[in-house]
Amino acid sequence: MAKRKSALSARDAKLIDAYWRAANYLSVGQIYLMDNPLLRETLRPEHIKPRLLGHWGTTPGLNFVYAHMNRLIRARDVNAIFICGPGHGGPAAVANVYLEGTYSEIYPNIGRDEAGLKRLFTQFSFPGGIPSHVAPETPGSINEGGELGYALLHAYGAVFDNPDLLACCVIGDGEAETGALAASWHSNKFLNPRRDGAVLPILHLNGWKIAGPTILARIAEADLFALLRGYGYDPRIVAGDDPMTMHHAMAEALDAAHDAIAAIQNQARANQNAIELPRWPMIVLRTPKGWTGPKAVDGLKVEGTFRAHQVPLSAVRDNDAHRAMLEAWMRGYKPEDLFDDTGALIPELAALAPEGARRMGANPHANGGLLRRDLDLPDFRDYAVDVAVPGATMAASTHVLGAWLRDVIARNRETFRLMGPDETDSNRLSAVFEATDRVSMAERTKDDVSVGQDGRVMEVLSEHLCQGWLEGYLLTGRHGLFSCYEAFIHIVDSMVNQHAKWLKTTQKIDWRKPIASLNYLLTSHVWRQDHNGFSHQDPGFIDHVANKKADVVRVYLPPDANTLLSVADHCLRSKNYVNVIVAGKQPEPQYLTMEQAIVHCTAGLGIWGFASNDHGVEPDVVMAAAGDVPTLETLAAIDLLHHHLPELKIRMVNVVDLMALQPPSAHPHGMDDHDFDSIFTTDRPVIFAYHGYPMLIHQLTYRRANHHQFHVHGYREEGTTTTPFDMTVLNELDRFHLAMAVIDRVPGLSSTAAHVKQELRGRLIAHRRCVTTTGDDLPEIRDWR
Repeated sequence: MAKRKSALSARDAKLIDAYWRAANYLSVGQIYLMDNPLLRETLRPEHIKPRLLGHWGTTPGLNFVYAHMNRLIRARDVNAIFICGPGHGGPAAVANVYLEGTYSEIYPNIGRDEAGLKRLFTQFSFPGGIPSHVAPETPGSINEGGELGYALLHAYGAVFDNPDLLACCVIGDGEAETGALAASWHSNKFLNPRRDGAVLPILHLNGWKIAGPTILARIAEADLFALLRGYGYDPRIVAGDDPMTMHHAMAEALDAAHDAIAAIQNQARANQNAIELPRWPMIVLRTPKGWTGPKAVDGLKVEGTFRAHQVPLSAVRDNDAHRAMLEAWMRGYKPEDLFDDTGALIPELAALAPEGARRMGANPHANGGLLRRDLDLPDFRDYAVDVAVPGATMAASTHVLGAWLRDVIARNRETFRLMGPDETDSNRLSAVFEATDRVSMAERTKDDVSVGQDGRVMEVLSEHLCQGWLEGYLLTGRHGLFSCYEAFIHIVDSMVNQHAKWLKTTQKIDWRKPIASLNYLLTSHVWRQDHNGFSHQDPGFIDHVANKKADVVRVYLPPDANTLLSVADHCLRSKNYVNVIVAGKQPEPQYLTMEQAIVHCTAGLGIWGFASNDHGVEPDVVMAAAGDVPTLETLAAIDLLHHHLPELKIRMVNVVDLMALQPPSAHPHGMDDHDFDSIFTTDRPVIFAYHGYPMLIHQLTYRRANHHQFHVHGYREEGTTTTPFDMTVLNELDRFHLAMAVIDRVPGLSSTAAHVKQELRGRLIAHRRCVTTTGDDLPEIRDWR
């Protein structure tokens, strides 16, 4: 049998090896050096950084993959981005975008010469420089390296609706142990080869985490392959430690994987019938941890062990022997053969990098704001609920929003997706299925409803997957909405942390163009999870988001459908924000006409004249509400007070934009002190009914003149399976407790209105008797308008 021709000639293998050595050299230099970047002289203590930070162990493997992806891109004109899962592989990512020229184009002060190399090395993990992990400052990156678990999700999110894009995603074997990554393998069931691009997962097994062994590197290879095949992949292994052998093996594996991807896509795009779920290729790369680094230090094995994870030589400034080992290590890469006299990469090696936008660091998909285009949004005013009299009309707000989202999807079939756990119907957004399906490439049956291969709704019972897909989709220039039960959005708390930090950082990076906002619709919320019980009752995601930088986060609590439509339109038009919308899905009273809703949402908060009787005079009390159920209960409390205490002057204030409560110095949406004082007064009691935990309102308003008079009722961590109204009673957010709070706080009422307060207590007793005997709320409460 004739011997198969290698994918690499001997000369090409040597060139790739030299390029790889250059990347490794630059990576070590970033970790250790602040001077003498080309070792023109013997290393001295002052050449070494005073604080050694960085991660070497994963870096040579990342450099190896990047060098080979460059070959594939040049040979086949591949449109590719590089997703660096091992988050602290920052030295590798920076080294490679520097070698390809992208870094110096974006940062001209880091030139392609000896002076530029010195700045490149010094800035790494250095005060005033760049982080030690892959970060927004790194060209070509869309995956923040601060937290592990999301690389594969970002890769898939990037290629949805990008039919010509390949995302090369390196997954560290430590990252593979996270729950998010373990679920991420199922993303292939949502990838349509006809309309989407492709992901090439490369599982990098080097055996160790920071101190202990990794799971997937220590199970039998047959079991590992069975696991990956069970996920729907066709794995091919590249393993070893001899560089030249590995170069040939990696080139063959990449060519075979790209051939398989092309075959899958060509077949799908030539056949307009239903597509069978493909088995996508992937590579298992097994290399020593800290490959090409020190074999042993102080008598302890380093290469191929956990000791190579971070900084293999830790006392280089003070220890002459360690410093000599570092110099030998770096000289072993033969920098004199890689860089010319000026410090530039020699032309023969520079020619190995792709050109222009084909460079993975310069690919516009990794700077999605360059590609982002505004959505074609239908006029939300056309979907308005007719409100002739405030509170008389009933509607389910998210049901109304669903009709608008249906048409958003219909108009933006390649740039908008709706993500969420299996809750689109439950959250009353079912109208979207008039325009699209749930996407699935897996087996479908005749009993499926609204399930198809070209669907725009992505449902999976993993909030991690929804969040990661949407982040990847946004970061590559598209738009979306994540709909979720309020209590369970906490699952992605740390993910939204990372995204918010990314957005904050990119606002200071002029070459990173703004991307579409990360939009959440939280429904099935705390006050209407009465049937599911305590486990489903938690409004704390608002608090989590509110702690992020003010120029990134926005929180909206629309009280009815028209305000929800106005807010949603605003959020889908916005850029570089994290927008949280909390809205009910159950039928509820509608208060504002569309024009009133637009004015109210634009202001963020305002007086509702129809519920106030203080026109032209000072109010005795201000009753404020944020959220749909708090608004209902506040209005009912005002109704009670008007009936029992008609002379009491009440001002009703509704808050739709929670950030408006802050002063402008704290948030861009903040209301100035003069206007705030004119609405909330400077000396009258404010009874504030709030959707979430009360302390947040105090945090947002503590700088205001009248803060000492704010008395906030909200969720007090009291819940159970009960009636809707009883949930408010348990937390003292109900109309009776709110009315009694007014009596307690308005000077003079506590004694003169004692009889009223006693009657309200009696109503609460009657309520308790009713719900515990009938299982339902009192009709006069349930049916109140």
